[in-house]
Amino acid sequence: MDYIIKLAFVLLIFIYSWFFQIQNQEWDIMRTMLKDANNMAVHDASQELNEAARAQGRLIIDRDEAYATFRQSLQSNLGLDDGLSPLTGSRLRAQVKIVKFDIVDEGTGDAFPFLYEDHTYGITKYIQGPSVIAVIQTEHPVLITRNKVQEAITVPAVQEYKLNR
Repeated sequence: MDYIIKLAFVLLIFIYSWFFQIQNQEWDIMRTMLKDANNMAVHDASQELNEAARAQGRLIIDRDEAYATFRQSLQSNLGLDDGLSPLTGSRLRAQVKIVKFDIVDEGTGDAFPFLYEDHTYGITKYIQGPSVIAVIQTEHPVLITRNKVQEAITVPAVQEYKLNR
């Protein structure tokens, strides 16, 4: 009887460790997907230049067009609907939130290069030219319910033009 209790205890520890490893692997896969999609989305958004300003030799990103392109790119790359919730068949299980979308360009009056800092999301970068900065977030995958609530998966991305001067 003592042997069976010990065996059951070892089996429970093994199963718990196995699910914990699967949950961590799922977190890693989701974070990689979010990072890749965010990188592509900020790249797409940075292409939305104000053509009138560009004709005058200034790089100014059209904010409304850039944000719309950013959302559309996230939807396409992550399999999301208009509300950024996962569609059937998407690997994601929870809604994606755009927690920060910022554009730094010649229209803001900043002189390049300069140090961009956002302590809330851990972004510190010398920006060489007009840039799109975005942070997206989704819930941590949960396979094992625990007392500690897991932090959301938060992914920053920066796309910049490097000016030749």
